[in-house]
Amino acid sequence: MTPAARRRRRRRLRRQAAVLLFLMLAFALAWFFESQATTTVIFARYAEIEAGAGANPGLSAAGQARAEELARVLGKADVVAGVDAIFATQYRHTQETVEPLARALRLPVHVVDVTDTGALLERILGEWKGKVVLVVTHPEPLPVLIRELHGSKKVPAMAATEHDNLYVVSIPWYGKVKTLRLKYGAPFVPPAAPTAATLPVPAAG
Repeated sequence: MTPAARRRRRRRLRRQAAVLLFLMLAFALAWFFESQATTTVIFARYAEIEAGAGANPGLSAAGQARAEELARVLGKADVVAGVDAIFATQYRHTQETVEPLARALRLPVHVVDVTDTGALLERILGEWKGKVVLVVTHPEPLPVLIRELHGSKKVPAMAATEHDNLYVVSIPWYGKVKTLRLKYGAPFVPPAAPTAATLPVPAAG
């Protein structure tokens, strides 16, 4: 091989090595940013329950309608893939709330203990980082879960018949966590304050 041919061969090998290095770096950066993508957790309270149905009631007709509305609202929440994972507590009404969405997306429902918020958050951030996750739970642990994700510390208490809130917590790989509150389904109507005409009349003494 002539000296000129050897030089051309060395230049060709250097170019090939540079291209290979560039591709490896590009794939590494793509993997890094994908693994560090924003995690979105959507929290909702279970829908309206059937009155007088025991310790583990199912949904009322209004609750079933709200569950269907939840499926309509979140069925295509992400324009690419939608909700990636669905969590509900061990109670019948929370599982019935997510059932229409789980059926529409053909996703399993991950049942978790309502009292073990730490295990739930560890599982979400460990297994579903960078994904969209729905959690349907009870009103008491909901603000705790949001706060533990570094979301808003000012989630207001819910009334006994208030079921129309969706809390969206966006957790970026770098930067501030954002908390949004949205409404869906039939709106909550606070009970009317008693008027003088409806107040009980004290018995004459």
